[in-house]
Amino acid sequence: MDEFLGGLSEGALLALPWLFEFWALPHQLPPEGAWKTWVIMGGRGAGKTRAGAEWVRAEVEGAGPLDAGRSRRVALVGETVDQAREVMIFGESGILACSPPDRRPEWQAGRKQLVWPNGAVGQVFSAHEPESLRGPQFDAAWVDELAKWKKGAEVWDMLQFALRLGDHPRQVVTTTPQNVAVLKGILRNPSTVVTHAPTEANRAYLAASFLEEVKGRYGGTRLGRQELEGLLLEDAEGALWTARGLEAARVEDVPALTRIVVAVDPPVTGHGASDECGIVVAGVVAEGPVQGWKAYVLEDASVQGATPDGWARAAVSAMERHGADRLVAEVNQGGDLVEAVVRQVRGNVAYRGVRASRGKVARAEPVAALYEQGRVHHVRGLGRLEDQMCQMTATGFEGKGSPDRVDALVWALTALIIEPGDAARKPQVRSL
Repeated sequence: MDEFLGGLSEGALLALPWLFEFWALPHQLPPEGAWKTWVIMGGRGAGKTRAGAEWVRAEVEGAGPLDAGRSRRVALVGETVDQAREVMIFGESGILACSPPDRRPEWQAGRKQLVWPNGAVGQVFSAHEPESLRGPQFDAAWVDELAKWKKGAEVWDMLQFALRLGDHPRQVVTTTPQNVAVLKGILRNPSTVVTHAPTEANRAYLAASFLEEVKGRYGGTRLGRQELEGLLLEDAEGALWTARGLEAARVEDVPALTRIVVAVDPPVTGHGASDECGIVVAGVVAEGPVQGWKAYVLEDASVQGATPDGWARAAVSAMERHGADRLVAEVNQGGDLVEAVVRQVRGNVAYRGVRASRGKVARAEPVAALYEQGRVHHVRGLGRLEDQMCQMTATGFEGKGSPDRVDALVWALTALIIEPGDAARKPQVRSL
């Protein structure tokens, strides 16, 4: 480091703090190619605002302070004018904080605009007023936190009509993802490119106590995957389960359980390209009438591309970790071979084979009803299972592949509450 800095001229040293390409994280740099829209999707504090502000700088600044840049008319669109001003312009990572003294624009509050020394103008707009974008025209735009705009689709449409100056007008979207149609539509557009990063990627510039607190509170939850990992988590239209409902089912503590089962949905084949083997662990508090029993989903131990011996060992290992009373496995595809594979791993396992006589949706709907009644709770760390659940609709599974994790969940909760068998007569209290 000393050798590098010692080799720079005084001018280069003075310029170094303003050379974002030198300091930027990979997700903060624009991708190559002739894209129209760049979506920077990340968790809270991942450096999205800084990336947006620096992109605007790169668009409007020329080689010298008075030289023209690539763009001269920039739309700056925030949820409100106040938020655009306080975050995008005056924020710690906003345009003014990122600009070197000889290129710093002037904020003209009365006209709600930034004016650079070279004459470029950045005009602020509120996402609450889509009609305000009817008339102006631009060659660049920065859109911040689009996913939470109440009139997102209307504002986005008006902006596209206004983005008509120059040879190749472009726009940047900085947002924490949410399951909204306007964002999903933008991501599907062939002219869109995406960079992504979790909150953790920018940890060098975040308070350690902040990271510790939010990871401790939201790690392993669907909300945490959205807000910290910056992942777009979709609920399919007409889904049997929703993200909001699953967050409401979250618990931090699990009571003493009467019975615990491990449910397995074996794949048809056993190799790297095969479907997942769904393995879900759940328990029940069987007190009073069955209608009042409550279940707790404890672990998603599913495995991908495992051999029969591999998934059987994973299932038996899950039983041992949780002190489960029984292993329940679907046998439609493998028949007696499923039990044989399991018993090769553990001969005395308490085993029950179940056969599906109805389709996946028909089996899942009674289980979904238990969630609506508040009778099923989830611990943390079930993100991939919950993603599949939110893609299961009344007309089928809308996600990729087969919903093996959901199938295993359905078998587990069916065995515990819907068709409990001997569990109603022989409770054995177990504490985790």
